Amino acid sequence: MNKPQIGFALCGSFCTFDKAISVMEALVTQGYPVTPIMSHTAYSTDTRFGKADIINARIESICSKQIIHTVDGAEPIGPKKMFDVLVVEPCTGNTLAKLACGITDTSVTMACKSHLRNSKPVVLAVSTNDALGNSAKNIGQLMNYRNIYFVPMRQDDCKAKPRSVVADFSLTLRTVEAALCGEQLQPIFTQ
Repeated sequence: MNKPQIGFALCGSFCTFDKAISVMEALVTQGYPVTPIMSHTAYSTDTRFGKADIINARIESICSKQIIHTVDGAEPIGPKKMFDVLVVEPCTGNTLAKLACGITDTSVTMACKSHLRNSKPVVLAVSTNDALGNSAKNIGQLMNYRNIYFVPMRQDDCKAKPRSVVADFSLTLRTVEAALCGEQLQPIFTQ
C-alpha cells in the first residue's frame, strides 16, 4: 500500500525550524512522499536561527522537491489533488488568524484553502507566543472547523511566556495518522 502524500508547510516561527525540519526528515526516511511549502517570510528571511538559502537548500535536499513558496504556486494543490494530508508546522499566530478568517494571501494559507476544497485533513502544529492571548479565539474557532486537526500542544515556558504554546512535534505523525482516519489525537493540551 502506498504511503499518503504529505504537504508540509512552514511558517515564520524560526526558533522551531530545526524541530520541524527534523520531523519532515523523519517522514521522508519512513517512506512518506513530502512536498515542502513555505510562507514568503519563512522562505526569504535570514534570522539568528539560520540563513534562508541554507535552510531552503536543506529542505529541498530532504524532500527531493522544490519548495512551493508563492500563492500562485500553492493554488493548484487542490485542483490537482496533490496531497492526502497537509501539515502546517510550525503554524504561527498570524497563520491561525488568517485561516480562522478565511484569508488566503500567503502560500501557506492558499495551500490550506486549496487542499480543504477536497475535504482532506489539515494538521496544524501551533507555535506562537500569544496562543493563550489573542490567538486563543482563533485556535478555538479552528477546532470547530471540519477537517482541521491539531498536533497536541503545551505551554513552553509558563513563567517567562505565560501565553506561549508550542506543539509537541514528536506527535506529528500520530496526529497525521489520526487525522487521516477523521480523528483528533487526544489530549490536545498536554503537560
